[in-house]
Amino acid sequence: MAQTNFKPRNAVTQDRPQKDVISPLAFTSLPVLREGVLSQEAFHAMLTLERRRAERSRDAFILLLVDARSADKNGNAAAFADQLASVVSAKTRETDIVGWYQDSATLGVIFTETNLMQDSSVAEVLRSKIATALQCVFDQEISSKLVISVHVFPQSLDKDRAEQSDDAELYSDLSHKSVKSRAPMVAKRAIDILGSGFLLLILSPILATIALLIRLSSDGPVIFEQERVGQFGRRFKCLKFRTMYSNNDPKIHREFVQSFIAGKSGGQEASESAAPVFKIKNDPRVTRIGKFLRKTSLDEFPQFWNVLRGEMSLVGPRPPVPYEFEVYDYWHRRRVLEVKPGVTGLWQVSGRSRTCFDDMVRLDLRYSQTWSIWLDLRILLATPRAVLGGDGAF
Repeated sequence: MAQTNFKPRNAVTQDRPQKDVISPLAFTSLPVLREGVLSQEAFHAMLTLERRRAERSRDAFILLLVDARSADKNGNAAAFADQLASVVSAKTRETDIVGWYQDSATLGVIFTETNLMQDSSVAEVLRSKIATALQCVFDQEISSKLVISVHVFPQSLDKDRAEQSDDAELYSDLSHKSVKSRAPMVAKRAIDILGSGFLLLILSPILATIALLIRLSSDGPVIFEQERVGQFGRRFKCLKFRTMYSNNDPKIHREFVQSFIAGKSGGQEASESAAPVFKIKNDPRVTRIGKFLRKTSLDEFPQFWNVLRGEMSLVGPRPPVPYEFEVYDYWHRRRVLEVKPGVTGLWQVSGRSRTCFDDMVRLDLRYSQTWSIWLDLRILLATPRAVLGGDGAF
């Protein structure tokens, strides 16, 4: 098992042989520990830095949060916050990072070098250790209201958690970014609603014609619903016109996508002379009308309804299917975390199916890091030319 004995930061606050309960009235008389406890802004910056480091090094870390918002501070919140920080800091090592996840309300600890790969029980050991320390210092009324949670990065190592979506607590920088850009994001959502609603209205005769051709050309539903991974890993049903025969085997596409992400194309290692292709050429599962719809990207038009529902945006990264997301490297996952997926995007108008997977991810990350309303408008204006050109569409 990984080492779980943590060097105290202050000898005064080492484990006591007997429980020493402290009344809320006595907060002001207790020694406090300010040194080494980061402010909210600094702690979130360190959390982002540690997550980015872990994406590259593949070394796991644990984020532990002590939520004290429900605790009775008896009118002395500042002294309570100081004492909480003192107790938790005493149970960490010098290499761990202690700071305020939420100022004077939620204290956070980033436990690095946990050897979590070898022992997945370390997270629970840490939670138990901090809980015991708090119970030894604060009376039961207070300690029972302190909520302790642990968050493991990467989340695939957290065996006790059902991975339905990515843990937003580990990506606090993204939520803070959304708050700071609230006005532009409201404008983006307004463009999404007005644009998708207008397109669905004026294109309704074309959509009805496509639906009729699909119905007449092959058996099966007109609309194909496929589970996709959206922002923060949330699953949703992505809508497309059906371009394949019904009851086809998805194994062909699954194996192709996983090979492509691994740096191969069509099952062969990609070479510099051969342009990589993200979609399967001459897919035997595709119908005759389906080939035309894919070539012209008309099969994507029902996704405007996903935009209206708020699951997608007009502009953003392409939403992956779950079996694609499962084989992503850690840094690849940022493409579905940073922004909402879109009908079109920087990849579609820049490289489409003629870029390797890593380059596609880099384009998506560049979009999220440099996003603006003007960039969205430029991509929307460039999309018709990319669609009519048909390069890389299969």
